[in-house]
Amino acid sequence: MLFIIAIILIVGWLLGFFVWSAGALIHALLILAVVSILLSIIRGRS
Repeated sequence: MLFIIAIILIVGWLLGFFVWSAGALIHALLILAVVSILLSIIRGRS
């Protein structure tokens, strides 16, 4: 579930980056996506 949310956030960031420049909001989405991927990897290994 977390991985799907991360993918959605990354796709939203890419679309926002190329279509609409929102500045801090776009980078916040990217950070959320990276953090959720890292959490899913960490939880998957333990």
